[in-house]
This record gives sequence, structure tokens and C-alpha cells, in this order.
Amino acid sequence: MTIISVIVGSTREGRFSEMPAKWILQHLKKRERVDARLLDLPIFRCRSSIRCNAGHAGRPPSRTKWFRMDRCDRAVRRFVFVTPEYNYGPSAVLKNAIDWVYPEWNRKAIGFVSYGSAMGARSVQQLRETAIELQLAPIRSSVHIPVATLWAPLPRGGRRGRTG
Repeated sequence: MTIISVIVGSTREGRFSEMPAKWILQHLKKRERVDARLLDLPIFRCRSSIRCNAGHAGRPPSRTKWFRMDRCDRAVRRFVFVTPEYNYGPSAVLKNAIDWVYPEWNRKAIGFVSYGSAMGARSVQQLRETAIELQLAPIRSSVHIPVATLWAPLPRGGRRGRTG
């Protein structure tokens, strides 16, 4: 069984990232032997950076709950980050969530779907470097959604707020 987690890279109300994330999830669920999941991001806080970076012993309970993954799990795990580009980089909440998990990321494949200024290419570039440092295996290709798509009219009954 392959578990593919689609991670929504923004927490803004009315965010665009939910649209492509749900579309990806819908198509993944059609595949046999794939357990597709949609993950929203939490914001992790800690009073002491020493305590925050203490590894498994010091991790907050919400970290495990968000990630829903045990190191002993035998399933093959893959990830897709759907990320905006804010100020030439990924959202702070996405980077924060990535930094809270380390051993669980190791040797897992990751793909990127991005949008925003320059179609999100700069946020993907930064995320690739972070992914490599965390021993993830980024795939070569990524999907970059043009900014015109963000401004396109929604289907009847659709709603879009900010483009985050």
C-alpha cells in the first residue's frame, strides 16, 4: 500500500491551495493500492528552541497527530506539497510544519504544486533545498500554476477569497 499525503501549504482563509489539493486527492483516490490523504497544517509553538529540537522525546503530541505516521509503519509514503509563493518563498506555516518533523521525512519522495508570483517557482526552489536537507527525495518535475488561473472566474457557486 502506498500512502500519498497531499499537504495544503497555506492556512489563509479562502486559500487557493485547497482547490488543486482537492483535485489531486480526487485523482489519487481513483488509483488502486493508494491511500490518499489531505493534510492541513498546524502551527507549532515552543517556549524553548532546545526543547523544540530535542527530537522524539521533546516533540509535542500535536506533531504526531498532524503527521499521522509512525517510523515503524511499513507503508510506502509519498508527499505532494501544494504551496503558495509569498515574498519569494513558501508560506511560513508550511516551513514551520516541515521543520517539526525530521526522521519521518527521511527517504520519502516528494512532489510540488505551486502558484503565485513566478508561478511559485521560487517557493519550490527553496522547498527543494529544505527537502534535501531533511533527507527527502524531491522529484525532478513540479507543477506551476500560472497567476492568471488565480484570477479566472470560478464555476457557478464557487468562492475564492484571498489567493493564499
